[in-house]
Amino acid sequence: MVSFHSLLAPITTLFLAILFNVSNAQLNATFYSTTCPNVSSIVQTVIQQALQSDPRIGASLIRLHFHDCFVDGCDGSILLDNNGTLRSEKDAAPNTNSARGFDVVDNIKTAVENSCPGVVSCADILALAAESAVSLAGGPSWNVLLGRRDSRTANQAGANTSIPSPFESLSNITAKFSAVGLNITDLVALSGAHTFGRAQCRFITNRLYNFSGTGNPDPTLNTTYLATLRQNCPQNGNGSTLNNLDFTTPNTFDNNYFSNLQNNEGLLQSDQELFSTSGAATISIVNTFSSSQTTFFQNFVQSMINMGNISPLTGTNGEIRLDCKKVN
Repeated sequence: MVSFHSLLAPITTLFLAILFNVSNAQLNATFYSTTCPNVSSIVQTVIQQALQSDPRIGASLIRLHFHDCFVDGCDGSILLDNNGTLRSEKDAAPNTNSARGFDVVDNIKTAVENSCPGVVSCADILALAAESAVSLAGGPSWNVLLGRRDSRTANQAGANTSIPSPFESLSNITAKFSAVGLNITDLVALSGAHTFGRAQCRFITNRLYNFSGTGNPDPTLNTTYLATLRQNCPQNGNGSTLNNLDFTTPNTFDNNYFSNLQNNEGLLQSDQELFSTSGAATISIVNTFSSSQTTFFQNFVQSMINMGNISPLTGTNGEIRLDCKKVN
């Protein structure tokens, strides 16, 4: 006769295995509490130094985290350079000549390695850097969930197709967010990161002079704002000239971005469409975030956590890169 205990043993083993896999895949805020307890302050110190000479760096760092997570999850793949077999995501259309801050990531990694060698992943450094960038600019701070590991591969083709573009319709961008498990509240909240940082003229000249091939400017653009942008971005001018994403408080993390949208003063087409797309569910969210910075901050934090949870490598998957630019 089979004993009750012999039946129970494999079930218990199975339950423990499931429990281990679940806990193994979960990121948590205390992941480095014993192995690298000062990691957050190390990251923040390096970014503070970088901000002294480059007020854009915070926005650039959060963009790296965003562009990393949308391609095969938050795995540090955006940081890898080309090698004989690997085609770098840095050369994908959404990143080439616009993604920046890689040198600061390297400086952070060096400082972290000096303190706790071989412990902290580059993917986690991007997540920590994004939080520091926001809090240092006057935005909210939060406990970053950690425990990601670094990929050994990159996906240039995926970067070309998965990362939302400033020229895309709201429906296309919504679909790209949905593909990685993010909803429209996440879309509007994360777009609010455009409350600081800059964008090059080449991303807006079509809105200023030949929107959708009409030969006219984007009709949703506030005419006074249009005139200002045309001064900074003349037709056939320098496409790399910079424009503040939020012209009111360009280096401060606040909710003015949403008020700008209400005034038809969103810089990128993808920004303005959140408010100007007729009947869109995003309009009421823009209005809510514009009327309450606290509500925006709370939603932004949750959406950053949601984004940071996209398909992380954990446990024994991936590696802890010693140099963020190349696999070990």
